[in-house]
Amino acid sequence: MVLALAVLVSSGAMAQDDGADEDSGDRHVGYYYPEPSSEETYYARAQTLPDADRTQRLAFVTVLATQQLAAPYSPGLAVFAKGEDAEKLIMVALKDELFDSVYRMRGVLAMMTASARTTDLFRTYQVQDIFTFFDLLKLMGFEKVTLTDGRDLAHVVYLE
Repeated sequence: MVLALAVLVSSGAMAQDDGADEDSGDRHVGYYYPEPSSEETYYARAQTLPDADRTQRLAFVTVLATQQLAAPYSPGLAVFAKGEDAEKLIMVALKDELFDSVYRMRGVLAMMTASARTTDLFRTYQVQDIFTFFDLLKLMGFEKVTLTDGRDLAHVVYLE
């Protein structure tokens, strides 16, 4: 999956979110994914960009979704942002076995890191051998990533 990062950083593209997320609890449990069975914290090497905002986060997930839908095969993931400020990234596997373990989830994220490292942004700042996909998300102001197999497994990564 190729990341169109240039579009995201400079784009004013908008996507729609279904409304504000409540701060206490996780209202998405039981709707988009089951109760998470595991969690971890990623301590990012990157800091959130000063101009990172809801619009850019929604543009980012729109680019990811559009790229998947444009591929000649059915998409493997549904990727979308939730929260009042679109600060929560949710990735739902649409194919069996894609996210059937935390290790496979991390494998997909490693492939997304490889793709992110090819972007102009990472090369311009010479961080392509340091930053990960999670650092890219932190740059944009995402705070939480939830990955799920879409059935009975969910894993949460908090970005600090």
